[in-house]
Amino acid sequence: MASSVEVNQRIARLSAHLYPSNFQMEDSSSAVRRADCRAKGGAPGFKVAILGAAGGIGQPLAMLMKMNPLVSVLHLYDVVNSPGVTADISHMDTGAVVRGFLGQAQLDNALTGVDLVIIPAGVPRKPGMTRDDLFKINAGIVKTLCEGIARCCPRAIVNLISNPVNSTVPIAAEVFKKAGTYDPKRLLGVTMLDVVRANTFVAEVLGLDPREVDVPVVGGHAGVTILPLLSQVKPPCSFTKEETEYLTDRIQNGGTEVVEAKAGTGSATLSMAYAAVKFADACLRGLRGDAGVVECSFVASQVTELPFFATKVRLGRNGAEEVYQLGPLNEYESKTTSSFPLTNSIVLAVGRIGLEKAKRELAGSIEKGVSFIRK
Repeated sequence: MASSVEVNQRIARLSAHLYPSNFQMEDSSSAVRRADCRAKGGAPGFKVAILGAAGGIGQPLAMLMKMNPLVSVLHLYDVVNSPGVTADISHMDTGAVVRGFLGQAQLDNALTGVDLVIIPAGVPRKPGMTRDDLFKINAGIVKTLCEGIARCCPRAIVNLISNPVNSTVPIAAEVFKKAGTYDPKRLLGVTMLDVVRANTFVAEVLGLDPREVDVPVVGGHAGVTILPLLSQVKPPCSFTKEETEYLTDRIQNGGTEVVEAKAGTGSATLSMAYAAVKFADACLRGLRGDAGVVECSFVASQVTELPFFATKVRLGRNGAEEVYQLGPLNEYESKTTSSFPLTNSIVLAVGRIGLEKAKRELAGSIEKGVSFIRK
């Protein structure tokens, strides 16, 4: 039989995992410190925080990250419902220790010592809502969370999911600049859902397994700024004009497709969680020192004249250690409508997806984010 002291210590250890901010024991001789809990309960790996863990994206994202063998400690933060999500996910028999944090007063505790921060916090898009509508609500949320990151884990890799990513990434950058902690390599806008959709939709057209397809998606993460480079698909293939138009339109409007299908009950939460975990796993493999980890992300960039742009990046111990150029583009991907005669049937599609139009749209979104902090 275990002694009462041992039983109390086990109970205390569980309490510390679930409610670290409330964990206190009067008897210092038998107290189990939080650091001890991590050493005894956590598998080797990285410390990850999810900010917005109780939301529609946050919950499946937290569950999938709990399953990731590279995660040793998983911090789940939200302004509501995080204790319940934490208790639920902590019952999973995987190696990561789960701890919950509730409300802004516990934000700093949630972020201290973290290696990777994933931010899905904010309101979801509803039918008829534009990404500009989202901006008015989510910009302030991202600002507050990034101020916490600057205080508590300025060297962490930040995966920013909160929409509109084209504006929230510049907001985060400006917050970090003000705090003197900005490292452009460590701030990564998550555009992986566009890549996941592109792989899936292209695979459907080609009759392939989506896991065998790789479609680079560049530009940004909203509407016409999403530019799938169908000329660079792997395995190499070709598409008719009709297929190109269909695929481009569907990839650009995948989010709207889900919002409308859910008929007011939500947005793309499950596929976004999957894509976010896929990208987070790539970041963790980069942190581990794995070679050749390359994914698309919206990052500080000199690929175009814009300060931020989504392209393929090589992930390493310091985040996005190399930003790749666009590579060769075909006319459909690179030209604007003014380059084609109006009688050409391709004009509408090019006007919708051309690189120059994507950059014009992106420029406004980036400036909106920068102005939000500088105003």
